[in-house]
Amino acid sequence: MSKVKAAPPPGCALDINDPQLQEAAIRIQASYRGHRSRKELREKGPPKILQDLLDVVLLEGSAAKLECRVSAFPDPFIVWSKDGKELKDGPKYRYVFEDPDVVALVVRDGVLADLGKYTVNITNPFGHTTGSASILVEVPAKVFKGPDNIKAKRGTTVILKAEIRGEPPPDVGWLKDGEDIEEDDRVFYDIGDTNTILTIKNAKLSDVGKYEVFVENNFGTDQSFARVDVL
Repeated sequence: MSKVKAAPPPGCALDINDPQLQEAAIRIQASYRGHRSRKELREKGPPKILQDLLDVVLLEGSAAKLECRVSAFPDPFIVWSKDGKELKDGPKYRYVFEDPDVVALVVRDGVLADLGKYTVNITNPFGHTTGSASILVEVPAKVFKGPDNIKAKRGTTVILKAEIRGEPPPDVGWLKDGEDIEEDDRVFYDIGDTNTILTIKNAKLSDVGKYEVFVENNFGTDQSFARVDVL
């Protein structure tokens, strides 16, 4: 006695010659092959950076984050360094792992010393890779320590010194009684990375007055005053 095949319920019949059905089958096969290829690559390949680190700007006193997207299996060992020196995970530098494939470094309480090149080293049993980017620090111009008041004898040399800071490095000027100082061989000033020095040779009575040092960059201005008396 032969068996009779039951007819499919109404609306459930499949036509293998249907172009839409064939297209769907092709997409499913391609998706599976892609998944299998990604899985094999993830299991066997060394770490790869999928999205590079980018330079970031850090405003003094704030925090900055460097991040990149990686592909690695087994889970990689991550080491961050600054200018070639390893950074330890802690209150200042925080290692962060976001999502399955994002690694990041958070730099807290930004200061000018945080300026530099940062590198992430990503290692697993199959190999390693690295990526680098820079943190650029913005620091408002500031007179960190102003010049001292001075009493000097006629004919001596007067030195007024101020400690300054700022990134980018600030423009610096000196004034006497509100007027810009015109430099010459007797009165002149020098500007260093962290200080500026006003020199007055062969002090005269005409040098008596109120002196001002002024600093300015794109993020701020500052000034400080000192009194010079010549006896």
